[in-house]
Amino acid sequence: MVITFNELRRIKDRLPSGSTCRIAHELGLEEDTVRNYFGGSHFDAAGKSVGLHFEKGPDGGVVTLDDTAILDAAMRILNEAK
Repeated sequence: MVITFNELRRIKDRLPSGSTCRIAHELGLEEDTVRNYFGGSHFDAAGKSVGLHFEKGPDGGVVTLDDTAILDAAMRILNEAK
């Protein structure tokens, strides 16, 4: 899947408090890994890269997501909050 970096950040910014922890717990990941997915850079801690490929350009550039599990969980949380 390809999404703009800014759109990925907008999704993250709309998530309710605690969503990073919830997504990490549901998917068996470290919280820093989820933060990295949304553009963080917590690679020195427990966070890992999660199949993101950034290409600079307009609107923050584009991000190619190899696995959409984290994004799918985030979208599900946003839909629950409606």
